Amino acid sequence: MIVLRTRLDIMFWTFGVLTLALLCLGVNGTNSVHDVQWLPCQFVDEKVHINEEGHTETNYIHREAVLQFGNVGDSPLHPTITFLVTGSKVDMRRYLEGDEDTLHCETRRYSTGGIVMRWPITGAQDHDVWFTCTIRHTKGLFVITTFLRHTPTASAQGQMDYLQWLTVNDRDLLTTSAAMVVLTRTPSVEVGFLKEPNLHCQFAVDHKLPNATVEWRLQRHGERTKLFSYSSRTGKSEGSGVAVKAIAAGNASFKLQPTRKLSEGTYICSVMVPPLYGSHDIPLSLSEQPRVSLNVGSTLSITLGTDQKLICDAEGYYPLDVNIEWYREPFGGSPTPLFLKNVLYSSHRLHKDGTYSLSAFFLLQPSMEDSGYKYTCRVSHKSLLTPIRKSFSLIVTEPDSTMWYIKVFVFIILMVVILYYALQYLARQNAAKKRF
Repeated sequence: MIVLRTRLDIMFWTFGVLTLALLCLGVNGTNSVHDVQWLPCQFVDEKVHINEEGHTETNYIHREAVLQFGNVGDSPLHPTITFLVTGSKVDMRRYLEGDEDTLHCETRRYSTGGIVMRWPITGAQDHDVWFTCTIRHTKGLFVITTFLRHTPTASAQGQMDYLQWLTVNDRDLLTTSAAMVVLTRTPSVEVGFLKEPNLHCQFAVDHKLPNATVEWRLQRHGERTKLFSYSSRTGKSEGSGVAVKAIAAGNASFKLQPTRKLSEGTYICSVMVPPLYGSHDIPLSLSEQPRVSLNVGSTLSITLGTDQKLICDAEGYYPLDVNIEWYREPFGGSPTPLFLKNVLYSSHRLHKDGTYSLSAFFLLQPSMEDSGYKYTCRVSHKSLLTPIRKSFSLIVTEPDSTMWYIKVFVFIILMVVILYYALQYLARQNAAKKRF
């Protein structure tokens, strides 16, 4: 008995340890993306030259690289180009979400556009070289762009712009520091009419009181319109939609007015801290699902020899493209429904709120063989994951024989009455002629 109890205690203890270990693994799995030591991060290198016509041409070269987080002096973890991101007040990992498998990382060179100035932080040099690291969530949760500052050796001074890039070999280790990050958690937005979405834009810089300029612009049909701007140097702002007080904490999100058709376009959030300029494009599209209805109920009973106009209405949808089809199939379904070809369509009707409507109709002249079939209107639209279907069952009945006899009897009586009065009229006419 004592041995059995000891074994049970050991089993429960072992089970508890395993459970705790699994829980710890689960917690670490959830938070591991914030503590990740490295990420595969393709380096899109550039080879820039001036062609014979005097124009600048750029060839992009995709090279294997990794993003490694650590300290100055760390050895590379992989035999590839390694961007070693050392500690600073900006840590891009704190903004990451999801699993490592859902992250797509890409590093590029960054040109300051000929601006030569020292980044206002200890250790920065006039000849610093810049790179951008962009991490995208493959399911569209966020896009993060980080500016990486690299101080080359003294022999590399002067190699600082796109015509004189710093040479990067296949197994080089480039020690960098994250200077600024710009991110959005709304990489694309799809909403309905009269909504007030919040377009997220956030930034962080590795030093206090940066000389920052924040702007929002709307690009629509090839034209850009400024919606908002703010300069921390002057303290002045133009436009609306952004809480100016929140900018000091790095929040530059934009609140839209109730959406309408003219709200569609690409919204651009940009943050400039000289000599760095970061921006994110946020496309916004409008979408409204159609409301579908039929002009008959779920069952239509019709007498042989009569006809019925069937109308399927799709109303209040946006954008314009919609597809309406009528088909029929035996009750209970069929793998090969018969699509009707005698369907007519109205024109698209535009409503005041910017949505559209469309009707699809046909004239039903059924035979007795059509009875028992199910007729369905199917509406497809980009706002729908699956088409909307509205159906009715058809019942065709023969004319009532009793009513037919009644109609014949009434017709005969009516003819007799007409004949009687006609004969009476003729008799009076003949009597009148005899008098004269």
